[in-house]
Amino acid sequence: MRSRVFLLLTLLLGACATGPTLSQRLAAYIGDTEAQLIQAMGVPVRSYETEGVLFLQFERRGIVPLPAPDPFYNYGYWGYRPWPWRPWPSTPAYGEVRCDITFALRNQRVDSFTLHGDGC
Repeated sequence: MRSRVFLLLTLLLGACATGPTLSQRLAAYIGDTEAQLIQAMGVPVRSYETEGVLFLQFERRGIVPLPAPDPFYNYGYWGYRPWPWRPWPSTPAYGEVRCDITFALRNQRVDSFTLHGDGC
């Protein structure tokens, strides 16, 4: 009986565990060469070199569902009140999230990275 309870608790705690964050996953690329970075991340959308530092920018885009809209309210003598019926169901809404990842390469090795956007 104790082993079953221990197994159940272990499974419940394991279900609460989350994976590494995006920053933790990208930190694994520090020290890699440009070729290794491109092999792992794909072709960058932009690159810029200045003062011996090469910047490579990658984009991540995704679609997320948005919260359902509030019920339709109409204005009457007593102020706003909920519409008594909805003639059609509300359609789901979606929005785009974006994350720009920029790696800085010094001496042909990844030195650092920055993240910009609401999808990071």
